[in-house]
Amino acid sequence: MYDLLFLLGLIALGYISGTLIEKRHYRRIHEREKAFLSLPAVTVKSVDYPDEKIASAHLVTGSVVISIDYFKKFLAGLRMIFGGTVKSYETLIDRARREAVLRLKEDAGDADVIVNLRIETSSVGKNAHKKSVGSLEAVAYGTAIKLHPDA
Repeated sequence: MYDLLFLLGLIALGYISGTLIEKRHYRRIHEREKAFLSLPAVTVKSVDYPDEKIASAHLVTGSVVISIDYFKKFLAGLRMIFGGTVKSYETLIDRARREAVLRLKEDAGDADVIVNLRIETSSVGKNAHKKSVGSLEAVAYGTAIKLHPDA
């Protein structure tokens, strides 16, 4: 009986701590997104600025690796058996992509716009080739453009 209560306690502790960590990360993401609201990152490949108005253009990147906790991985496994939306993986991908874009914007410095934004994701870990997600890597890259002040 004590073993079962201990196991249930560990499961509850894993669920609660994983949820709190995820919520804290989302709060930090929201705060940083507000700070970078004035720096657009767009998917267009070129800009309509004449060459003489562009002061500089350089590659910027942002990458992150985010892990899923064991409780959510267990629930995702059950969801895959019975079918349906795997919300724990959806939030994992959402957090990874948004964090990668924020790190890209931090790398852009004083740029005015980021063009040709691309985001790529991949599974990371020893079971990545077996369709078992433990960690997810997201890489965002683009071209940061700084305009002349008189533009």
